[in-house]
Amino acid sequence: MGTQAFALSAIVAVSLAVTVGHPANAQSYPERLIKIVVPFPAGGPSDVAARLVTQPLSSRLGQNVIVENLPGAGGRTGAKAVAQASPDGYTLLLGGTNPNAIAQSLYRNLNFEPLKDFTAVALIGFDSNALVVNPSVPAKTLQELVQYAKANPGKLTSGSTVGIGPHICLELFRARTGTDISFIPYKGAAPAIADLLGGQIQIGMTSKAVLLPLIREGRLRALAVTSDVRWPELPDVPTMVESGFDRFPAYLRSGLLAPARTPEAIIDKLNGAIVEGLRSPEMQASIAKLGFETRGLTAREFGAKLDEEAHSWEGAVNESGVKLD
Repeated sequence: MGTQAFALSAIVAVSLAVTVGHPANAQSYPERLIKIVVPFPAGGPSDVAARLVTQPLSSRLGQNVIVENLPGAGGRTGAKAVAQASPDGYTLLLGGTNPNAIAQSLYRNLNFEPLKDFTAVALIGFDSNALVVNPSVPAKTLQELVQYAKANPGKLTSGSTVGIGPHICLELFRARTGTDISFIPYKGAAPAIADLLGGQIQIGMTSKAVLLPLIREGRLRALAVTSDVRWPELPDVPTMVESGFDRFPAYLRSGLLAPARTPEAIIDKLNGAIVEGLRSPEMQASIAKLGFETRGLTAREFGAKLDEEAHSWEGAVNESGVKLD
């Protein structure tokens, strides 16, 4: 065999090995522990969503699944870590609307691509938010809140995790109403809610899963919800649209994403395990208790939904005037 023919044969052999190797790895997946990185502190909605699926995912894949909280930089620290991880299905991101669909229009300088550097795996669920106030604020409606804020410029402060949907919504509310309300950034929902309960800030916004028990106990007062319809649990609390705020972002989606170039067979196996797990009666009960809603989307459908959200949130970000470095 001549030198050129031998070289050509070697190239073909290597190509075949690479091509055949991926399906083989995918077939044996998973062979070790799987890690879900949550880019926010423990106790918030993202953390709740991740821990919701660890047990059903573990039981269906036959491997341990753990959650690692890696907060910082509005979710960018954890998201970047997963984007740079090996695309082998063993490091996943609890992502969705906040770190993936919103980030690309919010930050001036990103050293990773919030959508292109990931492959969508599966939607876990979606929930809506409520705009709430500390009971010390003498407002029962959004209109009364606007009137109070204008009569007391600089007296009210709002706060949430910086760089996520509630942050954009709170600043969008301020921009549309022309009120002098300062925003306090937090690293996670849990510390923001703690300060809201303590009166250090007066206005907040986060998900039903976190807020509903506090509203029911009278520790916070809900003025409006972002969903298309009123929450069944709070039938007297109007939607943002009913309160005169149309084109207000309604939902935040949470799901698993993998580093780009993760083999499709691995993505399909993960998606199947999650979708199947979410259908179980036990999981349906847990989801309902937390205020989540879910849909059995394919990985491609979940990815398409994040692409759509990226466009819709861009308008909200621009109107709010929020830009982060």
